Amino acid sequence: MNTIAVIEDDLPIGNLLEEVLTKAGYIVRRAYSGTEALYLFQREKPDLALLDLMLPGLSGEEVLPHLAGVPVIVLTAKAGVEDKVKLLLGGAADYLTKPFEIPELLARVQVRLRERRTPRSPVLRWEDLELDETSRQVTVGGTPVHLTRTEYALLKLLLQNQGRAVAKSVILDSISRDTPDCTESSLKQHVSNLRKKLRDAGAGDCIQSVWGIGFLLGEPKS
Repeated sequence: MNTIAVIEDDLPIGNLLEEVLTKAGYIVRRAYSGTEALYLFQREKPDLALLDLMLPGLSGEEVLPHLAGVPVIVLTAKAGVEDKVKLLLGGAADYLTKPFEIPELLARVQVRLRERRTPRSPVLRWEDLELDETSRQVTVGGTPVHLTRTEYALLKLLLQNQGRAVAKSVILDSISRDTPDCTESSLKQHVSNLRKKLRDAGAGDCIQSVWGIGFLLGEPKS
């Protein structure tokens, strides 16, 4: 049974979401502020999160970069294209503009959970760039690219989140399991070295810096 975190400070909306999701067969966890959401995610990693933007304490935009690895559907009253692009760049998997219809919400939840369950190929790709997790080989157009352990871990994480910006804090936390030599002070240099190797191999400038967030591989998803 899938667990869904509802991060919403508006009690009527949060209660409605909990009732609807529970009836649909999901386990619901509640958080009423951005800070409480971070505590929730430290204790338990849900299968999906519904995130309101207008939260007390930390805003939804501030919480979003900390939820890497969990599909997040943002609930927002902001309907502008720039706002939506910013959310997707910030790591959201999807968004719903308030007011929303419950059938559409449930459909989007099902789609995102289905994507999460789909077996992932051991080969991560972006255009001619490939990373084979089985052999740990990286190639561009079939030509091997020799990366350090840290560069490989960085590239793997960015490929897994291609089209979405990954926060620096999330990068450091995620790759610490694979490599101990990447610190906050050295991250920028590791990314610069990785960029150069990929550029020299013919992959172009595929890694972008996203001001105030972190780094992104590929084109932003919209």
